[in-house]
Amino acid sequence: MTIRQDNRPAPAEPSYRVNHRIRIPRVRVIGSDGVQIGIMDTAEALRLAREDGLDLVEISPKAVPPVCKIMDYGRFKYEQQKKEREERAKRTVTDVKEMKFRPKTDEHDFEFKVRHIRQFLADGNKAKLVIQFRGREIVHPEVGQAVLKRVVEACADVAVVEQQPTLEGRRMLMVLAPKPSQSRGSRPVASPAASRPPPQSPPPAPAGDERT
Repeated sequence: MTIRQDNRPAPAEPSYRVNHRIRIPRVRVIGSDGVQIGIMDTAEALRLAREDGLDLVEISPKAVPPVCKIMDYGRFKYEQQKKEREERAKRTVTDVKEMKFRPKTDEHDFEFKVRHIRQFLADGNKAKLVIQFRGREIVHPEVGQAVLKRVVEACADVAVVEQQPTLEGRRMLMVLAPKPSQSRGSRPVASPAASRPPPQSPPPAPAGDERT
């Protein structure tokens, strides 16, 4: 199960009044060099902008009087859109991958699920661990806690506990997040148990001298 999370809202695109769309009779004007010119009639500000081959853009409509700047509006819009694209690229969507365990999960199933959890974390996602209790299993929550503890130990090199175990009805939940050093899409590191090299057989004993 995958839960998509993106807690960063997309910024609203601002709307600017330009040139003759500026209806207020007097405005505070900033020149194209960033220096404040002063308060003047809007018609005069438009004349100054036209003389420079530029536009008059209302950048602070709530000021008294509103603030306008003489600028190249086309270039200004391009820079704004470029900045918004960069901001969107920085916003990452985090997947929360859910993995279910039973209080009595067999060893093969446990190792299989741990490998998948490590892959989730290596891809920059979070892992939501769920212990599902049935019947009277709920009277021994410490068994589920022991399973979660084993998962944490198996993923200690790639994960941090973001949410400690909590019991919700017959389910015990815990959330793991990638360690800050883990980058999205990095190659997962094998768990300590899986990374141990196989035992090597001792070298053969030297052959004894043969008598002729």
